[in-house]
Order: sequence, then structure tokens, then C-alpha cells
Amino acid sequence: MTSPLEQKIRITGPSIVTANRTADGAVIYRNRTNGWSTDLSHAAVVRNADDARALLAEAAADDVGAVGAYIAPVSVKDGETIKPGNLREHIRQRGVTIDLLPVSA
Repeated sequence: MTSPLEQKIRITGPSIVTANRTADGAVIYRNRTNGWSTDLSHAAVVRNADDARALLAEAAADDVGAVGAYIAPVSVKDGETIKPGNLREHIRQRGVTIDLLPVSA
């Protein structure tokens, strides 16, 4: 299995590093202060492969509370507002969208 850091990274626009928090499965984003946030507006935006690789390496180095970190596209409106860049990330940002009922034995 190839590590994400060994894979070829191709950035075609603004991107962020995202993962899920191991404690509760919440979607988290790598922020500008080398930590994690549940708020997309605090995510560190990268625009080239070298910066993306560096941010992903930082995330992997301190992934104690995160699992499955990867690079995801975003759109940046008005130079500030960060929005998910594809349908998958829109869905992830909204969280669980169906009620999960307990299964009876």
C-alpha cells in the first residue's frame, strides 16, 4: 500500500487537508496554526502541490486525533469564504443526513 505522501499530488485549484476525528467521526480540517478545526473557514488553503504535500505531512505527523487525512478541493469566494469544491465534500461537511435507528436483535 502506498502512503498518501508517496503518491503524486496534483493540485488544480485551491485545496485543503481534511480528515475525520477518531473520537466522534466529525469532519475536521487542517488549520493555519498546525492544528485541526471543525470549521472549514479556519482551514489552511494551499494552491500548489509542494504546499499541499507539506500540509499533508504535518497532518500525518500529528494524526493522534485524526484518521484518513487527504487533500480536497475547495472554492474560495471573495478571497475569504471557503466552500467545499465537490459534491463529496459538501456531503461530508453536512454530516450524517439520515436518522440511524437502532437495530433490534
